[in-house]
Amino acid sequence: MTDTAVTSPPDRTESSPAPAATGRRFRLAAVGGQNISLIGALVIVLALFGSLNENYLSWSNMQVIGEAATLVGLLAIVQTVVIICGALDISVGSQAGLASVVSAMVFTSTGSSAWTGIAAALGIGVLAGVLNGVIIVYGRVNPTIATLAGLAAYKGVAQLVSDGRAQGYVLNDSVFVFLGRGKIAGLPVMIWVLAVVALSVHVLLTYTDIGRNLYAIGGNDTAARLAGISINKYLIAAYALCGTVAAVAGILLTARTGSGQPVSGSEGLELKAITAAALGGCALKGGKGGIGGTLLAVVLLGALENGLTVQGINTFWQNIAQGALLVIAVVIQQRRTKERRIGLPT
Repeated sequence: MTDTAVTSPPDRTESSPAPAATGRRFRLAAVGGQNISLIGALVIVLALFGSLNENYLSWSNMQVIGEAATLVGLLAIVQTVVIICGALDISVGSQAGLASVVSAMVFTSTGSSAWTGIAAALGIGVLAGVLNGVIIVYGRVNPTIATLAGLAAYKGVAQLVSDGRAQGYVLNDSVFVFLGRGKIAGLPVMIWVLAVVALSVHVLLTYTDIGRNLYAIGGNDTAARLAGISINKYLIAAYALCGTVAAVAGILLTARTGSGQPVSGSEGLELKAITAAALGGCALKGGKGGIGGTLLAVVLLGALENGLTVQGINTFWQNIAQGALLVIAVVIQQRRTKERRIGLPT
């Protein structure tokens, strides 16, 4: 008689994950580890400042946070698109300021409807974005350098045409009043504008060939070129989109403040937008990122800034906090990708 090897049934816990563990991994994959970290940080910030001030978590203050985060959110969304391409746009804040001035000045000088000023501002935004893209693509200028020049140039143009002062008064027009102070279903119109732009760009990136090509360009531009993707056209289009949405932010800034603002209200928005995109999971080298993470980061930054303001913390410390968050986000990215740090051996 030959001996027959008897094998015990495989251990369920070793050969296949338990249903509960599988469910947890599925939820983690659906939400994203980066987003879960942001949600956790947001909960901590809300709980902390809510315990320090009973009005912090009120519905009215949540709307204030949402309105204040709208401009940053709009710029962070298109910053995400540009970063996914492996580029950067430091000029978005100045573009918003220029669009703000143009929308107010055209409206007041022509005496026509608000739509004339809005159309002029959008035209300026598209022109500024395309100019950035053309300089980068055909001038072969590094995107950081090109848009840094744009940051100074567009700010200078806005100050030149406005003489460095707020221009016009737009709150005598129902369209501007609606954009800046109106509500739909209990939420400010500005938040709805942010939601529409965010959803549109999310669909573009996630469900269209255009979005897949943008990720391909940022992930490996050589492979994308060999695959027949027109990188130059996509980069110019990405910057045109950036300028258009920056103009929308400038129009909302005009509607919110009641006049065109060449600098006030738009200065520093580029840093906040880049910080939000980096915190939201965008890889600054390109090819990775998403609108969901960026929006969570925008809300986190808005909640933190509002909480510090409510507590009477000096704005200088707020700037320090924003800079620190940007550094932390980049360090986390470097650790995850295991890229070589400058000055250290591999």
